[in-house]
Amino acid sequence: MTTPADAPLHFEFTVPEAEAAGRYANFLGVWHTAHEFTLDFAVTQPAGPAQTPDGDTVTRVPCQVVARIKVPPTVMFDFLRTLNENLTQWEQNFPPAPSTS
Repeated sequence: MTTPADAPLHFEFTVPEAEAAGRYANFLGVWHTAHEFTLDFAVTQPAGPAQTPDGDTVTRVPCQVVARIKVPPTVMFDFLRTLNENLTQWEQNFPPAPSTS
């Protein structure tokens, strides 16, 4: 018989009604400190030419952050493993469209 300490974990997610629709993001910015990773999920805005303080011409792409998530480094390994597993499953279920060339 398993004891509570030996029992497998079963996480149950509850999504507040206000968050049920989720947020659309087409860009991810990531930065870190010694204690946390910050994931800025964003939507890109129309791009346009701009100049850096050094006078270089660049294409400026404004990004509106729609969600900022802070994660401890120890969780990032599980995060990446889970993301990779789900991407592999997605590739198996939704193969790329055949090339038209």
